[in-house]
Amino acid sequence: MSKERAYNFSAGPSMLPLPVLEDVQANLLNYKGCGESVLEMSHRSAEFKEILADAEKSLRDIMNIPDNYKVVFVQGGGTLQFAMVPMNLAVKSGKIDFVVTGQWAKKAYKEAEKLGFDAKVIASSEDDVYTWIPKITKDDIRPDADYVHICFNNTIYGTHYPYIPDTGDIPLVADMSSCILSEEIDVTKFGIIWAGVQKNVAPAGIAVAIIREDLLGKAPADIPTYLDYNVHVEKDSAYNTPNTFSIYVSGEVFKYIKSIGGVAEMHRRDVAKATKLYDYIDNSDYYRCPVNKEDRSLMNVVFVIGDEAVEKKFVSEAKAAGLHNLGGHRTVGGMRASIYNAMPEEGIDALIEFMEKFKAENK
Repeated sequence: MSKERAYNFSAGPSMLPLPVLEDVQANLLNYKGCGESVLEMSHRSAEFKEILADAEKSLRDIMNIPDNYKVVFVQGGGTLQFAMVPMNLAVKSGKIDFVVTGQWAKKAYKEAEKLGFDAKVIASSEDDVYTWIPKITKDDIRPDADYVHICFNNTIYGTHYPYIPDTGDIPLVADMSSCILSEEIDVTKFGIIWAGVQKNVAPAGIAVAIIREDLLGKAPADIPTYLDYNVHVEKDSAYNTPNTFSIYVSGEVFKYIKSIGGVAEMHRRDVAKATKLYDYIDNSDYYRCPVNKEDRSLMNVVFVIGDEAVEKKFVSEAKAAGLHNLGGHRTVGGMRASIYNAMPEEGIDALIEFMEKFKAENK
């Protein structure tokens, strides 16, 4: 890592792979000799159409997305998906079942409720500050629910589903914003997988949605045009002017992952990084991770010291040492190291070295 660049543990926007940044920099003024920057490029141009098609193909390749699933890039980040999903899927009974395992799952539930749908929380770990993942079965789900919604990785609380819920014939919708491409996933287990790209893929501003095709074309005629998934499918993610730069970087990240050995190799690296950090915390008499071990996230490692003033000092001194954005979310405090795909193992080593030094000076 260059001395000018910090190790950025931000929960998002987050680090991007250095080779991708360097390639983007090299092509920024004149993309591959076409005479234009991608920042200036028409979304109707042949050059950008190729970028968009390549991005989708690369994602399909590394996630093994079946042909009966459509891929779209849409603006509004993950938050717009809280409204977009129910408007497209809750069209029979209007019933949606939610598993609430953190703030973003709860926001999805509240948005569906606000829109007038029959939203029900069928399981929650809120009473325990979301430190574990509930186990649900088909018996917990209403038989006429239009879909079940989960947040697969909980950025704020550092939890992750250790299993894929079996929802039977009822579509399972998963928000994978903070864990997409960190592990191999059987796409066919889900009706929709969607993710805001700003954590593991690209600059903020878009979400990618992977939608089983039989769920398309059922949205009511009176919903806003932009919120109909089928519109984006039919217009190849260019119904209006898309976020061309974020799509471009997404495609470059997908190709980078493919070049290093795919999602399986990325997962191996992520497990090694997370295991090293969790082992240090668990063997420490100074730091503690409050999350149930089997439900811990590979992407977001939360830990506490137990003294708010000392924790603030930790975050401040860590930043001065080139370890940025280690503060826990404002709703929970403590510390959080978001160690997404682009975080090199050297960043974990530097963090542990700092943690040991800080402990020695403040215990």
